[in-house]
Amino acid sequence: MEHQSYAYGKNHWTLEPDLPHVLSHFWRGWRAHETELQRFGALAGGEAYRVADHVDKEARPVLVMHDLEGRRMDRVRLSPAQESLNRQLAAINRAPYQGGSWHLHFAQGFLLADPGLYCIQTITNATVYAIHKYAPQFAPWKEELLQGKAFGATWMTEVQGGSDLGANKVRAVPDGAVWRLYGDKYFSSGAGLTDYAIVSARPEGAPPGPKGVALFLVPRLDSNGTLNYRVRRLKDKLATRAVPSGEVDFDHTEAYLIGKPEEGIYYILETLTLSRLANAVGALGLARKAQLEALFRAHSRVAFGQKLVEHPLIRRDLTDLAVRIAGGLALTFRAVAAWEEAWLEAPPYSPRYHYARLLAHLAKARTAEHGTYCTQLGMELFGGVGFVEDFAIARLAREALITPIWEGPANVQALDTLEVLFRKGAAEPFVEEFAPRLEAVGTEEAHRARSALQDTLAGLRALSPQEAQWQAKDALRTLADAATVALLYDLGGERYAQLAALYARHFLQKEEYPSWAMREKAVWSLLDVPV
Repeated sequence: MEHQSYAYGKNHWTLEPDLPHVLSHFWRGWRAHETELQRFGALAGGEAYRVADHVDKEARPVLVMHDLEGRRMDRVRLSPAQESLNRQLAAINRAPYQGGSWHLHFAQGFLLADPGLYCIQTITNATVYAIHKYAPQFAPWKEELLQGKAFGATWMTEVQGGSDLGANKVRAVPDGAVWRLYGDKYFSSGAGLTDYAIVSARPEGAPPGPKGVALFLVPRLDSNGTLNYRVRRLKDKLATRAVPSGEVDFDHTEAYLIGKPEEGIYYILETLTLSRLANAVGALGLARKAQLEALFRAHSRVAFGQKLVEHPLIRRDLTDLAVRIAGGLALTFRAVAAWEEAWLEAPPYSPRYHYARLLAHLAKARTAEHGTYCTQLGMELFGGVGFVEDFAIARLAREALITPIWEGPANVQALDTLEVLFRKGAAEPFVEEFAPRLEAVGTEEAHRARSALQDTLAGLRALSPQEAQWQAKDALRTLADAATVALLYDLGGERYAQLAALYARHFLQKEEYPSWAMREKAVWSLLDVPV
């Protein structure tokens, strides 16, 4: 791996310029965990980076369908290195349920970043979340999941529905103290690895549409110890090869109802909000890794008689990477802070919860765009070899492609954003939080950001529902960018004021970055290397 990556073997926490500042702003107790983050940064840049590359190129999960006696077992065989690492990584899920903070979980997710390795932990986390809040009678299973002795999953997607949960057809039939599920799930992350999955299904007699969908807890083995469902096959994927994903068949499958059946759609949306935050930090973590690879490359490679980093065009691209990642981190951890305040709420929710949903949508959609762009730009900065699988940068760009799709593509985020803005009343607290902050800053860029925020919301209000939907994706992007400018200014100091101004000019005013940035090494370089 040391011959394929510049960033391998380096502590990714030690190299991190923005996360400590972001955590200081949103999480007062973060310094008590600095040693833990330091250790995790070494793991993320070392063993985890190496194992992820090894799995991607040489050791993908393999479905083993039968045991020695010919019985169906439907279990995946993993690389021993990945098995060991999966158990280590389970620790990142514990903090929120053991008196700690969601900030720690998501900070570690950002440092890890690898979508396959992190996905295994995020779908396990969603299973823990559902048990913790709505099925406490299964606390022993929750403890297995938190200890890394078992893994969870969220199985909602059906081939005819995709992101449309109202189209779900898996049936749930009561059978004494349990339920029986019938049907199949088309894209099931963790298939063959999962011990306990949360599954969406429609109880017999439930109304059509999303409000007729309930949430169930499904163990891999039923109460008699026999296989409870079958994995039809694993799917070949362009990226995220470390997490096995496949098709799952339910036939008389033993399941346990989570909470109230009529509230199932709300529980599902809660776990989706949680997963969207994970998607955001994963996208940004990939972007940071690509930035590190590109930075080390720019300091090492000579072209046209001087190091790449000495060329203004290269500095311009490094500026773009720095602006996008710092802005995305500020927005995402503001969303994490809102989630931390609201996550224990249950239906019916308060305005605080709907506001947390809004920020999660903005963060997920915008960081997915930043993540894919940054990894592709990092690959371009390598030149022709950036497209060769020999080097780590190519895998990062491939992995980032999934982040705009998982947990709902931009179209779904835009629809949900319209709902929480106007039907759930989140527009008012959004304006109340960000407009005065931007006004108080007083710069031209802050003024433009405030105007963009207010004009966008006013424009959406004036449209018919169909016209608002037509413009929703661009509106989501503008609202996210305006909030990002305010949040960068909030971080304080000259560097973040510069980053805020650069972000506003490029993404809200649609201008090229001003040339003064090429001389500001503090803006675009994370490395203490003279240039």
